[in-house]
Amino acid sequence: MPDQPVPVRSPAPLPLPATVRISPWVDPAVDRFGHDPRSSYVEQYWISVIGPTATWLVRRLVSGLEEHPDGYDLDVAHAARSLGLSVAKGTGSPFARALQRCVMFGVAAARSDGWAVRRRIPPISQRHLLRLPADLQERHREWAEATRTVTLDALARAHTLATAMLDAGDDPSSVEGQLLAVGVPPPAAEEASLLVTRR
Repeated sequence: MPDQPVPVRSPAPLPLPATVRISPWVDPAVDRFGHDPRSSYVEQYWISVIGPTATWLVRRLVSGLEEHPDGYDLDVAHAARSLGLSVAKGTGSPFARALQRCVMFGVAAARSDGWAVRRRIPPISQRHLLRLPADLQERHREWAEATRTVTLDALARAHTLATAMLDAGDDPSSVEGQLLAVGVPPPAAEEASLLVTRR
């Protein structure tokens, strides 16, 4: 069994091999209560912590894990180019810096056999939340309140709507946003989107 990743505060730069094994970072607590990297929660709150490039990188890596749940081999140069990044400077390249931000903030980690990536991102920590602009802090407070009060009826409605959207041919990546646009509470929209896109 491969070793479990351990995030570190100031990691040494990860080397950039031509090909690297991407594996799921299994963390039962975060896997159960965390957020999909492609969710509006991550886009609104985590993006200001790890940055847009690292956010897109982790989204891309997690998409690969959906196709290959046990892990896959990543062509590093191809992955970088597909995100508009360079690997020309090795560990000083934009791709490597994005990866380092993922590691620094506990979204990815080095393992002896490659890189482990979280399939779900934990809620933003209080320390990072306090660094966000005041309006985002308030929005997060409202989101947290809505999370506590979301009902089974709201979840069922969100699931029904999300299923209908997919059956009508809507792009799976747009389902959560469409649910939010019609007034579905954010936690219900995120959960329903995740459920229907994995069916």
